[in-house]
Amino acid sequence: MSQVVYLIPLFPLIGFLINGIFWNKMPKSVGGAIGTLAILASFIISLGIFFEVRSAAFHGPVIVNMFDFISSGNLNIPFAFQLDALSSLFLLIITGVGSLIHLYSTSYMHEDEGMVRYFAYLNLFVFSMLLLVLGANYLVMFIGWEGVGLCSYLLIGFWFKKRDYTNAAKKAFVMNRIGDLGFLVGMMLVIYYYGTLGYQELFSTLGGANAAVPSSVHSWIALCFFIGATGKSAQIPLYTWLPDAMAGPTPVSALIHAATMVTAGIYMIARSNALYNLTPGVLHVIAFIGLATAILAATIAIRQYDIKKVLAYSTVSQLGFMFLALGVGAYTTAVFHVMTHAFFKALLFLGSGSVIHAMGGEQDIRKMGGLGKHMPVTRTTFLIGCLAISGFPGLSGFFSKDEILANTFAHSSVLYIFGLLAAMMTAFYMFRLYFLTFSGTFRGTEEQHHHLHESPAAMTIPLMVLALLSVVGGYVGMPAVISHHNAFASFLGPVVKNFGVHHLAESTEWILMTLSVVVSVMMIGVAWSVNKKPQFAESTGFAKLLENKWYVDELYDAVITRPLNALSEFMDKYAERRGIDAVVNGVGKSVRWGSDRLRLLQSGQVGSYIFIMVIGMVILFTISFFWVR
Repeated sequence: MSQVVYLIPLFPLIGFLINGIFWNKMPKSVGGAIGTLAILASFIISLGIFFEVRSAAFHGPVIVNMFDFISSGNLNIPFAFQLDALSSLFLLIITGVGSLIHLYSTSYMHEDEGMVRYFAYLNLFVFSMLLLVLGANYLVMFIGWEGVGLCSYLLIGFWFKKRDYTNAAKKAFVMNRIGDLGFLVGMMLVIYYYGTLGYQELFSTLGGANAAVPSSVHSWIALCFFIGATGKSAQIPLYTWLPDAMAGPTPVSALIHAATMVTAGIYMIARSNALYNLTPGVLHVIAFIGLATAILAATIAIRQYDIKKVLAYSTVSQLGFMFLALGVGAYTTAVFHVMTHAFFKALLFLGSGSVIHAMGGEQDIRKMGGLGKHMPVTRTTFLIGCLAISGFPGLSGFFSKDEILANTFAHSSVLYIFGLLAAMMTAFYMFRLYFLTFSGTFRGTEEQHHHLHESPAAMTIPLMVLALLSVVGGYVGMPAVISHHNAFASFLGPVVKNFGVHHLAESTEWILMTLSVVVSVMMIGVAWSVNKKPQFAESTGFAKLLENKWYVDELYDAVITRPLNALSEFMDKYAERRGIDAVVNGVGKSVRWGSDRLRLLQSGQVGSYIFIMVIGMVILFTISFFWVR
């Protein structure tokens, strides 16, 4: 199967080309079928490769060279794919969850006139994401990295006739470029000091033959890569683009901003684990930023009323948990949470899309309520997603979040306390969302109430599949107190080497697990008691601060955007118009002024021309006589 790995990104690329070229002529149903089948074909091949990698006959990473990409002097960078446990796992997540979201989109977007164009963008995104995780070197990864950034811009601003949506797309594009610059600088440092961008060549020489490379260089490279990860994976301070990205269609939020694109930073750091194991100081920075992001986003989610905004800040918070795991050296745990999060967060986003579909586009949860009896499948699957993300025992999120908190406790009890606080808030805001949406009485208009209905099968089937995965997905990584064989960690073990992870006593693990469950159940109870008879008075004080997202956007606007705009206006008025333009235009005006005078010599009278010729000859003779020796 490894020899046909090129087919995995090729199928989405073909789907993009067909839908992209014929988008204005092709029937919408045909475009949806082509886009969905392309991803499904990639999933089938990815499944075969996964089982091949998992088999006992598979030994080490397999590098598949497509062609020579860059060859200059001693620098040789092939366009190559790498197959190992980490890449094969991400292939399954991307194509598996992607197939379900494509199927969901065939119904969700069927009334949109740009549906075929939408599927072209979606296929291009999947193609880029597959390049990102398949690349055998940082350059191929960077091509996919930039590709998903472009597709994010196209899909967030898909409904480009609305100005706010195009502004959100530009915001995402610009903030991602800030992080991408850090990634690019890190790549330049790798080339300068190691002369390669290939994973195998770089990681085999770290601390070995190139031990003369100062350790500070490793730290700078790791820090630059982390800056790239903060942009793509929405960490402080580059997180504000992701909540605004909810302007795109809801399936886009499920695929790009929950299951795949925003996890690219986690993938990149997990892939570079050999580098980060040499830089414990950078790991401390990652842990601190991740924890701060998890707490900040969770506090904001508590007071949001847009159903997608709550899930958006939840995504930012969960990404913070993943970076916390990376920061304490538990790379496999972070990847484990990537997988479980892909299941339950895609489920929650698609569930919110089902609600929005039934509500005729309404996203304000204050105008919902009592939807459970009208939408039983959506309600049940959404409940499973809420339980999973809250860490309810037996569901996927329980195993991955418990593992993150256990590793954090082993690293630092202070970090653990704040991590537990973020987990408590997660349970509260998710069940606040659930109760306000599905319980109580309906608070919308009579027309909305009349049109309430369950979504069609093309939307509910993906919900049910994702709900099943949210239930069983965590059993591949059970903790040591339950099972002595962690299949997930064993699978990733040959590729991802954890750093400084300490094993806890069984009694300590049971106490931590019990405490996590108890506080989550308590917060679910608090959410129910607070929201069983909701009152939506105008927020004041601290609640208003949270509702306005700590005014971080306003802070960025005052500190960065407005000064840059003022500087731009100044440079435009004085440096550009009165400086550069004045010089350029002055040259033109001078030439024109001189030409206007010189043309007066062209009178058309032969006598004048003879007179001027004689004068010229006299001048030449004079110069020759007095100056030329």
